[in-house]
Amino acid sequence: MKISLLQQMYKDVLVGVPLAKESHHYTSLLNLCIEQSPERDELCNWMHLPSPNGGIRGHEDTDMSDAAVPTTDDLSNTFANMSSSFCPREVMLLQLTLIKMMVAKTESQEIECNTRQKYCEIFVLLLKDAQIDSKLICLLSSCDRLLSHMASKSLASLVSFQLKEEDILNVTWLTSSLKTLSGFPVNTQVAECLWTLTDIIKDIMKDKVLPKAGILKKLLAPIDTVLEGFYDSILFRHFDSHHYTSPYSEAANNLISFIDLLEALLASRIELELPLRCQRILFLKVSHVLNLISSSIYYLIKKKLIMLLKKCVLYKSREDAKCGSLFLPNTSLNDDMLMLSTAVLQVVNSMWLNQIPLSEKTSYFGGSEAAPGGDTPGGSDQTVLRALSLVVLKVLEFKFQNSATEAEIKGDFESSMSQLLMFWRSHLKSSPESHPVVHHCEWLSLIFIEQDDDMWEAARALLLIYLKLDRLRHDAPDYLRQKEEETWNFLTHTSGYNPHCIFLFFLEKIAFDYTVLLDFLISSETCFLEYLVRYLK
Repeated sequence: MKISLLQQMYKDVLVGVPLAKESHHYTSLLNLCIEQSPERDELCNWMHLPSPNGGIRGHEDTDMSDAAVPTTDDLSNTFANMSSSFCPREVMLLQLTLIKMMVAKTESQEIECNTRQKYCEIFVLLLKDAQIDSKLICLLSSCDRLLSHMASKSLASLVSFQLKEEDILNVTWLTSSLKTLSGFPVNTQVAECLWTLTDIIKDIMKDKVLPKAGILKKLLAPIDTVLEGFYDSILFRHFDSHHYTSPYSEAANNLISFIDLLEALLASRIELELPLRCQRILFLKVSHVLNLISSSIYYLIKKKLIMLLKKCVLYKSREDAKCGSLFLPNTSLNDDMLMLSTAVLQVVNSMWLNQIPLSEKTSYFGGSEAAPGGDTPGGSDQTVLRALSLVVLKVLEFKFQNSATEAEIKGDFESSMSQLLMFWRSHLKSSPESHPVVHHCEWLSLIFIEQDDDMWEAARALLLIYLKLDRLRHDAPDYLRQKEEETWNFLTHTSGYNPHCIFLFFLEKIAFDYTVLLDFLISSETCFLEYLVRYLK
């Protein structure tokens, strides 16, 4: 039976045993049994998928859509020992798992050359003769979520394989993706297309041998304009917050999938800058994201967008660390970060932070409520509170490092810090045992003490701002020593960025334990060493 042959093939691939039979034999085993219409445009509307009970499953059958599905790892662990009692759905899942596994094996350095060549021959036959890419694209629209997920993973693997091995972009996948994305919002089923593209980008970025820039450009250049149009459409032109109040809606699934794609594009932009708008779109049109964060969309989506902004400002910090400079050698990225910083500071100074309600519930494993008798932390979501605070501080740092005069930065800084202090005060609830916050410089350690890496990024940002303002103050021609010094000290305290107070309040929070400082000094996960050197200088 076919299942027993697939099981044996699975075991051979798993342990690296060479496939003894001809490539056509294995191609026939991996060929998906999906009925297709002869008309290309109607392909997915006519397909029939095997259901879990062995019958025929069409798109109208939605019982499985809300059911819990096993993970990919669970399936992989049971395929080799699958009994003779099986259904067509399980056969298809095994086929999809094998395709993805074989692609991964071809990229491994441990596989023998002959075995790798055999796998490549099978892929060529699957793509050219069996048209496996067309069948996988149809399978993306399955209402069986596990089948759809596995089809997306397998399709991404094959498209990536063709790009890397043959320097060819799969035309079938490209045509389908262009049609799907450009058809939004009339065509609302776009999440699966976004998953596949995200996986392809991530797979390319993981490669350590091939020239990633050329491969990524070949992938993104044909869809660059369409992706920018989709960005405008889903986040602005056709955005309706009423469609995003539930995390289980199709609209929410589309938007969450697109956020994941934006994150992959951001990572590719930082490492490999290409002359493509889709890599820059988050920087150039960040106002759409800022508007969504302050809208009434579901909290999980807000949180993902806020964490995406945090990645934007921290990617810039990592580049600074690599080049050992406060300025990026890449002028284009530097300009984009300046645009993002300007847009964020504009909304912050217009009371944007006060429009963002932070959830008082914390996510718990297996549900959204705390266990009976468990301790439920009071106050707002500290993760989002820290992320928003760090975004504001890092864009302030970047904006000021690119400003030439004190007049350009002083007003914006005082206004933004005033908004941030009010934001902290409204969301950080003191416990009955804690003393009230009197000194503004104490807020930083209170907000960030639970997250070491974020705390030192924030402290470094404020230290660099302090040093910039101090240098501009001393360079001013009308600088008056005593009077200016008193005013300067007063401002650093009231705005909460005096570096001496910040460091002392941190020491107080750790009970002046020198071992904690030693841990920070030897840790590679924070920028504490850089901060301490700058502070001591």
